[in-house]
Amino acid sequence: MTSNPEIGLNVDVDGIGTNYIHAGSGDPLILIHGSGPGVTAYANWRGVIPDFAEHFACYAPDTLGFGYTDFPSDIHGFAMERWVAHLIDFMDALGIARAHFIGNSYGGALTLALAIRHPDRVGRIVLMGAAGLAFELTDGLERVWGYQPSLDAMRDLMTTFAHDPALVKEEIVRSRYEASIRPGAQEAYASLFPEPRQRWLAALASDEADLRTLPHHTLMMHGREDVIVPLEQSIRFNQLIPNSELHVFGKCGHWTQIEKRDRFVELVIPFLKGA
Repeated sequence: MTSNPEIGLNVDVDGIGTNYIHAGSGDPLILIHGSGPGVTAYANWRGVIPDFAEHFACYAPDTLGFGYTDFPSDIHGFAMERWVAHLIDFMDALGIARAHFIGNSYGGALTLALAIRHPDRVGRIVLMGAAGLAFELTDGLERVWGYQPSLDAMRDLMTTFAHDPALVKEEIVRSRYEASIRPGAQEAYASLFPEPRQRWLAALASDEADLRTLPHHTLMMHGREDVIVPLEQSIRFNQLIPNSELHVFGKCGHWTQIEKRDRFVELVIPFLKGA
């Protein structure tokens, strides 16, 4: 038993030991984290999982290249098909036939790709500051993917995520920094989005024609002041996805689930329940 709350349960997913957080009961809800250095499912979702667990069986996995999930040595750069396959195999390993999804940033792009390829495995979708369409690499995202470990670099990066720097507590900075310097962590992270980095946004992007055919009810949530993924991405998703709605938070950056936690929960739970 470990005292580290970021280490939850572990399941063998086609030979890959996959770390995930599980809480609650009810309809399955899978939460997919973003792509920042030192990120884990627990770090991304710990503030909202207790609320969701009152209504759903929550599963928050560390995806390939992040957290405490095994990272195969043959991965060199992001490959959407492999990430989607890992998530489908994760669902199969746990006997989850169908689940709602919440995808944060890169996790939103991954959720959309999975829904397009396996529509019957996905219920309702929440996209939060999601990538998944082509756009010009922002300075903020360049800093995220180009991170080189140091405490100052992590502190600077964390203030990029939040509109209000006061929300970036030293505890968060140190926790994410220490996670980023675990043996092998930076090597794995750096291998996912090496320069030139614009190509990885193309790798994350879904075809607009496919998005137009998505049958899933989809809620987009975005911070108006997001400097990592532009608000225009969610506006375009709203134009493309037939059964979609968009909520924009003012005075909010890329951390909707932290910066606007209470309102985020109030909107998401009824939406996922179909109200």
